[in-house]
Amino acid sequence: MSEFAGFRFPPEAIVLAVRWYLRFALSYRDVEELLAERGLEVDHVTVYRWVQRFVPLLAEAARPCRHRPDDRWFVDETYVKVAGRWTYLYRAVDQHGQVIDVFASERRDQTAARRFFTRALSHGRRPVEVTTDKAAVYPRVLDELLPEACHVDAARENNRIEADHGRLKARLRPMRGLKRLRSVQTVSAGHALIQNIRRGHYELAIDAHPPLRLAAAFTELAAAV
Repeated sequence: MSEFAGFRFPPEAIVLAVRWYLRFALSYRDVEELLAERGLEVDHVTVYRWVQRFVPLLAEAARPCRHRPDDRWFVDETYVKVAGRWTYLYRAVDQHGQVIDVFASERRDQTAARRFFTRALSHGRRPVEVTTDKAAVYPRVLDELLPEACHVDAARENNRIEADHGRLKARLRPMRGLKRLRSVQTVSAGHALIQNIRRGHYELAIDAHPPLRLAAAFTELAAAV
């Protein structure tokens, strides 16, 4: 049975709201207003619930269509404020700009780094080179999980991932304060899905006109959820 069964609104409306929220720098109230212009009376809290429920499902439906990450990884953490406290968001991209994985954590330690790399390695390729900052947690974790990989931690070598953080921060800025770590994880993972589809890292909507590729891809994914 479809995951959309039992919802008041059709899958097309739900997926549209989720896609708008992930793609553009909108608040939940902004999405509520845009839907109202289309004749859809949806409360912003409902939009929030749709994002939390369907982003993981859409990402999982897209997983078989995803290209394997390449073999040079750039890894870094950025800071996100959750319920008034700074938390950490681990992110990795490959040399072609594919976001490999994201992981939100209240701590910046070996346990968090190990969990992040374990998740990232589940996407099908072991890197030959990993570039990080000079955080002390990385050498031991990389020696444990990726002993064969070259570890680079030279200054300015990680500009690729640091620049990519800025795109995510621009998306998070209109959210007016995140309340739960789960929300950070969900929205960050959804933003990564959006970026990867737009950059051509999924076999989705491959024949669509580029400006329409994202909409067509989400239509395909909705049919698979």
